[in-house]
Amino acid sequence: MRRLLLALICLISLPAHAQTGRYGNAGMPNAGPAEEAIIPSLAELQDRLEQQGWLLRGQATFVLQGHTGFHSPYRAESSMTPRAGARNTLSTDLIIGRRLWEGAEVVFNPSVARGFGLSNSVGLAAFPNNEAFRLGSTEPTFYVPRLFFRQTIGLSADTVESDNDPLRFTEPMARERITITVGKFSVWDIFDDNRYSHDARTQFLNWALVGAAGFDYAADARGYTIGAALEWENGSWAVRGGAFQVARRANGLFLDPGVTRAWQLIGSVERFWRIGEREGAIRLIYGASRTRQSYWSDLIAGDPFDRSPTGYRLKHNVAISFDQQIGPDWGVFARLSWNDGRTQNWMFTEQDRAISFGASLQGRRWNRPNDTVGLATNIGFASAGRRRFLENGGIGFIVGDGALNYRPEWVTEAYYDLRVTQGVNVALNYQLAVNPGYNADRGPIHFLALRLRTAF
Repeated sequence: MRRLLLALICLISLPAHAQTGRYGNAGMPNAGPAEEAIIPSLAELQDRLEQQGWLLRGQATFVLQGHTGFHSPYRAESSMTPRAGARNTLSTDLIIGRRLWEGAEVVFNPSVARGFGLSNSVGLAAFPNNEAFRLGSTEPTFYVPRLFFRQTIGLSADTVESDNDPLRFTEPMARERITITVGKFSVWDIFDDNRYSHDARTQFLNWALVGAAGFDYAADARGYTIGAALEWENGSWAVRGGAFQVARRANGLFLDPGVTRAWQLIGSVERFWRIGEREGAIRLIYGASRTRQSYWSDLIAGDPFDRSPTGYRLKHNVAISFDQQIGPDWGVFARLSWNDGRTQNWMFTEQDRAISFGASLQGRRWNRPNDTVGLATNIGFASAGRRRFLENGGIGFIVGDGALNYRPEWVTEAYYDLRVTQGVNVALNYQLAVNPGYNADRGPIHFLALRLRTAF
C-alpha cells in the first residue's frame, strides 16, 4: 500500500490538461503539520541535522476534485462551468532552516506546484479547493513562497513544547516570549491559527473555511506577501501585529512597490484558556488595507474589475476566530468576519460578510486515533455595492454571472482523513454549494474530492 501511494504521488506530478492561466489564489495555508518521516533513516537524518542547527521538512499534497452538472440558465466569464468536470492540483514544499544564534533562524521554503482548480478557480466566493491557484499552470512551476528571518526572545524561565509548526525547530520555547519575523511569508503563518480549521492540506479544503472569508488578507497571486510581524505571548494571552505589502492590481501576481501609499496593517488580541483539560481560544483580528481598489459607486458594469484607478482607497476588516476542545478527541470552531463593503475586495476572495462554524472528531472511538472527520459550513454575504455591480452585469475576479438573483452563498463541507501509515494520509471530501456566486438562479453544486498527502 505504501509503495502504491508513493507511486501515485510520482504519477500525479505529470502535466495537467492545458488551460489559460488566471491570476490569483486564496490566502495560502501554512505548510501543514510536521510528520515523522516515512523512511526511518530520513527521520534520523532530520534529528541529527537539527542538533547541528539545521531544519529539514517537506510535504506533497495532491487534490483531485470534480463536480456534478448543475442548473445554469446563463453564465459569464467568472461563472463555474455547469457541465460536470474534474481538475487536479499538486503542491510540493521543501523547508530548510538554519539557526544563526540563540533564538534566531532563517527559513527558506522553495516550492513546485502545478494544476488548475475547477473552472480555473472561479464561480464561488467560497471556492472548494484552497490548494488551487487562480494562477494555474500545466507544467510544474517553481517559486519561493517563504524566505524569512525570525528572532525569538524568551522572557520567562519556564518553557513549553514547540507546537507542530513545520516552520519551527522542535526545541522547547519560553512560555512568555517576543517573536519578530521579517521577510516573505503568508499572513496566515502569523494570524488566525484556528486549531480545527486552518490548513487545507490536512483539514477543510474550502478556502472560506481555512480563514475568515470576509477579511481581505494581504497576498500576491499565490497567497504570500512581504512584510514584518511582531508577536508577544505568554500562554494565556497573545498580541500580534504586522505590516505587509499588498497586490499592485486586483488579484495580481506582483506586489505594489509604493509601500508608503499601498499597505496592510493587521493586529490581533488573543485569549487562551483551559476548562479542565480542554483548551480553547478566541482571537479578535483587525486589519486596514490601502490599495488601488475602487469604490463600488465609481464602478459600472462595463468597467474592468481591476481598472487600477489613480488613487488609493482604505478598507477596514474585522474577524473573530474561536475554537474549543469539547472532549479528548473532538472540538468545535467558529468564525465571524466583516469588511466595510465600500470598496472592492483586492486580494483574497469576494465576500464582505461571512459566518462559519463546524466540528472536528478524531477516530479514537473506532480505534483509528490518527484519522479525522470534519463537518463545517460557511455562509457568505455580498455588500450592497457588490450586489448592484453584479446585478448590472459586472464581472469580478472570482464571481460574476452577467446577472444576479441575490441570495447568500452557502457551502457545507465534510471530510474523512485517513492515516495510511506514518507520514501518508488519504482524505475523501464532499461539499455542497447553494447559491454559488450569490446567485439563486444557478446550482446547487455537489463536489467530491480525493486528497493524498505525504510529509516528513
